[in-house]
Amino acid sequence: MKEARTALLVIATLTLLLGVAYPLIVTGIGQLVAPNRANGSFIAVDGRIVGSELIGQEFTSARYFHGRPSASGYDPMASGGSNLGPSNPALHRSVFERIEVIRRENRLPSAQPIPADLVLASASGLDPEISLDAALLQVARVAAARGLAEHAVRAAVESKIREPFLGAFGERRVNVLELNLALDG
Repeated sequence: MKEARTALLVIATLTLLLGVAYPLIVTGIGQLVAPNRANGSFIAVDGRIVGSELIGQEFTSARYFHGRPSASGYDPMASGGSNLGPSNPALHRSVFERIEVIRRENRLPSAQPIPADLVLASASGLDPEISLDAALLQVARVAAARGLAEHAVRAAVESKIREPFLGAFGERRVNVLELNLALDG
């Protein structure tokens, strides 16, 4: 009986500490240190939430920069990759179809290389950023669709560049939603 009481006391204590106290403490620290991040990094326009800087969205209009493809249809509740291996014919077909769409939309020659992040879905399917090369490839299309000079659209891209973490980890990239909102503004 004494061991059962001790076991129940340990379970109750751990449940309170790990199930209640710890999450409350971590949430409180998050709210104090980085409230925007702790609350989902939402982006608002005129007081209306239009997205999150952490979750990609689908843009299909020629007026907008297009992001990385999503295997989950940009649904954050169904986040995940396609799980298709590199030798899977379905993966090859979808990549080649995406390459053709990008070439057609951006009026690119058949020999021009396409950045991988424009044709390969990420593991999460929700990447909000594209490489600088992927953004620059789309400048002419977006400028033509908006009736803007290419140098103005290129300047908008350059103003939204995010540098590699600590200057060394990753690559220069652009948040697609923030860039598109800047162009709309």
